Amino acid sequence: MAEKIVLHYFNTRGKMESIRWLLAAADVDFDEVFLTTREQYEKLLSDGDLMFQQVPMVEIDGMKLIQTKAIYNYIAEKYKLHGTDPKERVMINMYLEGLMDLMEMITRLPLIANPKAQLDTIESKAKERYLPVFEKALCEKVHLVGGRLTCADVLLCECTLMLEEKFPGILADFHNIKAFQGRMTQLPAIKKFLSPGSKRKPQVDEEMLKTVEKVFKIKFPLP
Repeated sequence: MAEKIVLHYFNTRGKMESIRWLLAAADVDFDEVFLTTREQYEKLLSDGDLMFQQVPMVEIDGMKLIQTKAIYNYIAEKYKLHGTDPKERVMINMYLEGLMDLMEMITRLPLIANPKAQLDTIESKAKERYLPVFEKALCEKVHLVGGRLTCADVLLCECTLMLEEKFPGILADFHNIKAFQGRMTQLPAIKKFLSPGSKRKPQVDEEMLKTVEKVFKIKFPLP
């Protein structure tokens, strides 16, 4: 029997949340080790577990993986949530890169000095640069690529919910995306992940920011 996957990160969303989403969509259980002290982080470093001295880190298949995109792609390939040929994979990867760029802007909001000033920029970019791409892609289609569920669908669903947390009603003019979101959130594995008591994490709060500062010996807000 294969060992259970173990995620090493903070007890918050951040860069690990999309990995949690993908594992949940694949209906794969996992354990988590939450970083709460500097000593935990230093032990990971001294044991040689963090290639570039950073988390997220995921233990899977006898490996200790870092770099969010690399982890995400490995899990997608392992659980057949990636493309079936090079053309599908590159299309999926383009969608993933765009979504991760947008989501990174949202994730960084609690870490910067003036998040309110960034909100208008994020909303306008979402409406003008990113959402129109997916609205067009989903015209008369159930999934983004290949006619079946892929990691691009999972990330888009996560992203739309993130956007609606910050900008209620942002999908009002994107009917294809809103219909897609409705379908995705009714998939049994995703519906379970969105239900109370799941391993989905809340948005970062002040207490968690203090924990991150302590572990990494940094100070927020970032410049």
